[in-house]
Amino acid sequence: MVGREDYIKAYKAGKKEYQACLMKGKSPTLKVLDEILPSRGNYSEVPLGLVQIPIDQIVGTKTGGRSNAFAANFMPILREDTEFAMKWASLCHSHEVEGIRDPIKAYEYMNQFYVEEGNKRVSVLKYFEAVSIPGNVTRILPPKTEEKENKIYYEFVDFYELSGVNYIWFSKLGSFARLQAAVGKGPSEKWTEEDKLDFSSVYNRFSVEFEARGGKKLKITPGDAFLAFVDIYGFDSLVKKTTNELKELIVKSWEEFCLCEEEEEIDLKLDPTQEKAPLLNRLLPLSSPRLKIAFIYEKTTTSSAWTYAHELGRLHLDQAFSDEVTTVYYENVNQENVEATIESAIEGGCNIIFTTTPAFVQASVKAAIAHPNVKILNCSLNTSHRYIRTYYSRMHEAKFLMGAIAGAMTENDRLGYLADYPIRGSIADINAFALGAKIINPRATVYLEWTSKKDVDYMENFHKNQVSIISGKDMVIPEEASRYFGLYDISHNYPRSLAMPLWHWGIFYERLIRTIMDGTWKYDDNTAAKKAINYWWGMSAGVIDVICSQNLPIGTKRLIELLKSTILSGEFNPFSGILYSQNKVVQDDPNRSLTPEEIVTMDWLAENVIGDIPQMEELQDKAKPVTSQQGVNNTPVL
Repeated sequence: MVGREDYIKAYKAGKKEYQACLMKGKSPTLKVLDEILPSRGNYSEVPLGLVQIPIDQIVGTKTGGRSNAFAANFMPILREDTEFAMKWASLCHSHEVEGIRDPIKAYEYMNQFYVEEGNKRVSVLKYFEAVSIPGNVTRILPPKTEEKENKIYYEFVDFYELSGVNYIWFSKLGSFARLQAAVGKGPSEKWTEEDKLDFSSVYNRFSVEFEARGGKKLKITPGDAFLAFVDIYGFDSLVKKTTNELKELIVKSWEEFCLCEEEEEIDLKLDPTQEKAPLLNRLLPLSSPRLKIAFIYEKTTTSSAWTYAHELGRLHLDQAFSDEVTTVYYENVNQENVEATIESAIEGGCNIIFTTTPAFVQASVKAAIAHPNVKILNCSLNTSHRYIRTYYSRMHEAKFLMGAIAGAMTENDRLGYLADYPIRGSIADINAFALGAKIINPRATVYLEWTSKKDVDYMENFHKNQVSIISGKDMVIPEEASRYFGLYDISHNYPRSLAMPLWHWGIFYERLIRTIMDGTWKYDDNTAAKKAINYWWGMSAGVIDVICSQNLPIGTKRLIELLKSTILSGEFNPFSGILYSQNKVVQDDPNRSLTPEEIVTMDWLAENVIGDIPQMEELQDKAKPVTSQQGVNNTPVL
């Protein structure tokens, strides 16, 4: 019999799979689509035409007639003296001579394929480890449900309509839309044939190297890992890489893939570590190289209050560690030169680098992977990367107190809030202000405006709505000499200051550097959990505060001090009790507080806020780099 030896090998592989499935309590033969479909009338059929079907995604047959001829891996399990075996062997020989060209007929259900005609062809091609097979495919669409797998599937259906790509899969919601954006496509933009070839080339090479490295042992899909990979290096850059270059980057980036396994990828550190270095280390400190710290600023200290605040923090470090630390700074850095700037800092001997804007996350991760001995931290919130640590402050605690002041001081119950970028953390700040105002004054209404929106005169809008007190920019640079910052009253002929929030970046940087110098830095990293570390310190760590104006009545000051003491002690959370958004009940348990993760990822506005969260297309160009990285609405919808 021609092809007999191949059949015997395939038969042995089938019997081995059959026994392994039995040992695991699984069905040892092929899945049967007719047995798992919902009842007729609860699904619809959509013809897809001729499709290149990924061979690994063919998992069963349409009907039960042929399922018992194959093990679960599609290898044959009927004896070699059967007519079935002779036909299989003959088909195997034909494939070796001229190849299998005839398309099969199959059904696609939940992105898995079930064969109606051509089971032996699939078996032979799986035996020869083919990548795909042509087939005329009918898609079966199940009813939409709230189940996660169902939602992911319908995200795939939308993605497939644009890309025609059926060989990538994700385990997390929103990933297909993220991939569409990552390859440079708009939410409804179709892929060209060249796009498909480029993607196929880089993804297939990546998945081969990922699985060769041990990717199948991880509890993620190759697609999950690929998306994390693209987030770091950029799709256009990866398309140009050779296979060896991809392999090298995959090895260096492995902890990023391990991070994808975690349900909660981020370990929020709410206070400085209380761990102490071993006694011997404290009595006889180990000699360590002098620290040289670089600060990377997106703007200049004379044009940006944010940069100015971090620069004050750097100067604080110079004073606190005059003998142990040297600091340098680079300003006016942009997306085009940030990677070169970080490299320059490292070449200049810097062993700690702070990148002070979320827009620099990708460059920070790439540099950290390339230079594992350099500690790189990025100022952003809820960013999940293992090779860098991120940091931010719980400004919403201060905003809650400022809202309470505004609620107490307003004469007409109309307050204004001037926000900058719609990014993680800023929504919590807005809501904390609104809740603080409401706890003192149940009638208080907050009119929300955004400085980053296109073609908006926010001061005109505030006047139109008769706003009397505004929470504006947190601070100003000395060159501005403006009174329009912090919390101020505009009901008079001039702005009257009521309070201002304070970012104590100097204290943050000092406390963090001390953990590096005394060796307790390592205790923050629970390597068993493989989570990203995000320092999110607040009033209890001394990095956030509120300064009250002398214009405040003594009773209001005492009230604010009382509220502050409860936040400092952890007795009170601004987001506790029953909470209402603009259109629903967010939390209905009077005894529960939102978790830190729920506060960080907040995407709703409190019921007494008038305004909305702008979409990307509504923003000025200067706001888009930060918002695309950290934005609340930054996940595109296909």
